[in-house]
Amino acid sequence: MVGWTYFSAFWRRLILKDKLDPELPGYIGEKFNHFLPNALGIKPIIQFLVENPDHLWFAMMSFTIIEGIVGLFIMFGLFTRAMSVGVFGLAMGILLGSGWIGTTCLDEWQIGVLGIATGFTLFLSGSGYFSFDQYLMKKEFRITKWRYWNWIGSGRLPINLVVYKRIGLVGAFIILFITLYTNQYFHGGLWGTLHNKSVKPKVEIYEASIKESSLVFDVYRVEGVDVYGSFLISVSLKDSNENDIYRINGEALAALKKDQIKNYYIAKVKPGKHSLIIPLGAKATINLNNNKFNQLSKGKYTLTLTDVSGIFWEKEIIIK
Repeated sequence: MVGWTYFSAFWRRLILKDKLDPELPGYIGEKFNHFLPNALGIKPIIQFLVENPDHLWFAMMSFTIIEGIVGLFIMFGLFTRAMSVGVFGLAMGILLGSGWIGTTCLDEWQIGVLGIATGFTLFLSGSGYFSFDQYLMKKEFRITKWRYWNWIGSGRLPINLVVYKRIGLVGAFIILFITLYTNQYFHGGLWGTLHNKSVKPKVEIYEASIKESSLVFDVYRVEGVDVYGSFLISVSLKDSNENDIYRINGEALAALKKDQIKNYYIAKVKPGKHSLIIPLGAKATINLNNNKFNQLSKGKYTLTLTDVSGIFWEKEIIIK
C-alpha cells in the first residue's frame, strides 16, 4: 500500500497524464506552489523553487522519479531498508509542506504522518519472505555478502538486541512527538481552537499605495481550498467617511490586461470569465489606473477586496 502511494504519483504524472509540462493545465509545480503559505520549516526552499521555474521543474521531475523508484522497490521488497529511508524522507516533505491542506479529513497530514511511521517500521523490520531481498539472500547473490547489505536490504540488523529495542522505542517517541506537534501546529488538534485553513479563502494585502493615477497593491492568497481559486468580484476604495471613491466589479477585473498583473510565483493571479482568480499560494502586484486617484486629498483611505463568497479583506492606505 505504501509503495503504491508513492509509485502512483509517478504513474499519474507521467503515464496517465502529463503533469510535468509547465505549459499544460494541471502542472504539478502549481500544486507545489499551493504549499507555500503555511509550510513548516521548509518554506524558504518552496519559495525559492516557485520563484525559479527552471529549478522547480527539475525538482518536480527529480521528486517524481524518486517517488517512482522508491514506491516500486518497496512493493517488490528490493533494497527495502534503503527505500524505507526514502519513504521517511518523502513523507516528511509532504508533512512539512502540505500538512495544513485538506478540506475534510486533513488528507495531506494523514499521508505524511503515516508515511513517516511506516518508513521507520520498514527500516526496523526489513522485507518479508516473498520479497526480492529474501530471494537474493536465498540465492546468495554477491551483493548480499557485502558488509552493509543488511542496512540497505533486509535481514537481521548487525546490532545488539538491546540497542535495537532502544532504537525502536526512541524512534516511536520521536514520531509520536512529530505527529502530535504537527497536528497541533497545523490544525489545533490537541488544545485551543480547532482550525482548518483549507475551508475559507483568505487573501492578504501588502504594499498598498496610491501614486499619481495608479492604485497599486500586492495580493497573496494564504488559505482556502487548493483545487480552485478565490474569485475576486469587487475592488473598492473608500475615504474616512465611508464614501465610495472608486469601485470596479468582477467584469472589470476580468478585463484587466496582462501588464496590470505582475505575478511572483508559478501559481498565477489571472482574469477569469467574471472575476479575478487568485489560486492558493499565488502572489501578484495589481495596478489599477484611474484619473480619480490624481484628485485625492491627503488622509486615510480603505482598500477593500471582496470574494464571490461574500468574504472581504481590507487594507488602510494613507496619502501624506
